[in-house]
Amino acid sequence: MTPNPHYEPVIGLEVHAQLSTRSKIFCGCSASFGAEPNSHTCPVCLGLPGALPVLNRQAVEYAMRLILAVNGEVRRESVFARKNYFYPDLPKGYQISQYDKPIGEGGEVVFRDDDGTIITIGLIRAHLEEDAGKSFHPENPGADPATLVDVNRCGVPLLEIVSKPDIRSAHHASLYMQKLRQTLEYLEICTGNMEEGALRCDANVSIRKAGETAFGTRTELKNMNSFRSVERAIAFEIERQIALVESGGAVIQETLLWDEKTQTAHPMRSKEESSDYRYFPEPDLLPLHIDNAWIARVRASLPELALSRAARLVREHGIPEYDATVLTDSKPLADYFEATVAAFPEPKKVSNWIMTEVLRALKDRNQGIAEFPIPPNGLAELLQLVEGGAISGTVAKDVFDSMLDTGRSAKEIVAAEGLTQISDDTALIAIIDNLIAAHPDQAAEFRAGKHRVLGFFVGQAMKQSGGKANP
Repeated sequence: MTPNPHYEPVIGLEVHAQLSTRSKIFCGCSASFGAEPNSHTCPVCLGLPGALPVLNRQAVEYAMRLILAVNGEVRRESVFARKNYFYPDLPKGYQISQYDKPIGEGGEVVFRDDDGTIITIGLIRAHLEEDAGKSFHPENPGADPATLVDVNRCGVPLLEIVSKPDIRSAHHASLYMQKLRQTLEYLEICTGNMEEGALRCDANVSIRKAGETAFGTRTELKNMNSFRSVERAIAFEIERQIALVESGGAVIQETLLWDEKTQTAHPMRSKEESSDYRYFPEPDLLPLHIDNAWIARVRASLPELALSRAARLVREHGIPEYDATVLTDSKPLADYFEATVAAFPEPKKVSNWIMTEVLRALKDRNQGIAEFPIPPNGLAELLQLVEGGAISGTVAKDVFDSMLDTGRSAKEIVAAEGLTQISDDTALIAIIDNLIAAHPDQAAEFRAGKHRVLGFFVGQAMKQSGGKANP
């Protein structure tokens, strides 16, 4: 979408990150995804009378990790509250959340724009809450009017991260989401899988005339399950609001549901304010107290995050900044690179192979690097064979593919298939003599000074030797 120079979008995101704890936030039920519907439940997460919640310490530590990683402040005292609303997938009729005293405040998310510009988005708060269940609406209401409810997700721990209205384009909103997911994955507190609902985003969108400072009326967008959906939905809403104002209309404060099939958003309900939820302190949970020693322990456990790790890879290994950015896209990929370099200390050569062959294979096989069948020392062994002249770079790619298919090591494949590179002068001269005799016209061109034809002969020699000739 080409930005309209007469209007400025104002965007804030509310991101719900499902924390990767084994159990739910207030009970011992499993928080795993994909179980048989309504099988991970108990009186606590169903809100049955007399059941009392007990706070999951691991969920608190995971929240602290994110808050400290984005340079926010962990509150020494936070309070849980009841957020009251009625919906079929919320058995209790209220959600235990945090309101005026969240666990974290402030902080920022920093990322690079496509042109390399550093963008900083401020955060307002981060708070813990429990998830609601999930409603499954019929695709064909006429044939089957029933809506089914799975309450397995009730009580799964969420960390809601609320940005300031600092985002000024749909694309920046997508980049912010991607950086936030990367941070959560580096911290190993959330899978970031948007299709499974582990990372969900609500966007507050408004527009104002260029140069104005007052905020316009905002709408809230829901039901975006990918980074592309986030960008498309916000772009749609910006254009809709501008067209509405330009035609003399007024933006209404409401919640909109994004429809990925039609690429449009439709009104869902009027936009609620906090007063509509009738927040009050949760009577069954004491205030959460976090001391300085606990904060210090969590801070000391934080891993090196992507931006600082990329800078270190450039500094220590001398690889280009672009390479470092690609390699640190995920923590497992960065770990794979550094483990391979430890076994084969040629960082740029390792980087080239990972960025071409390894990433190609991962895409073709629809795998993550954690499931990749060639371990770092296996890739290092292959590169050592190339470096030592045992095989050519061309043969190495075939060996790499064979390693993927068979699980055998590079040395085993080279030995079994007789792929050792031909570097013996006598054997190479015999190949060359045959080629010159077979291609007299090209040989004459070369002798006449057209040296570009040398590439033709090298290619033919490689072809005749099955890629084993030393180029």
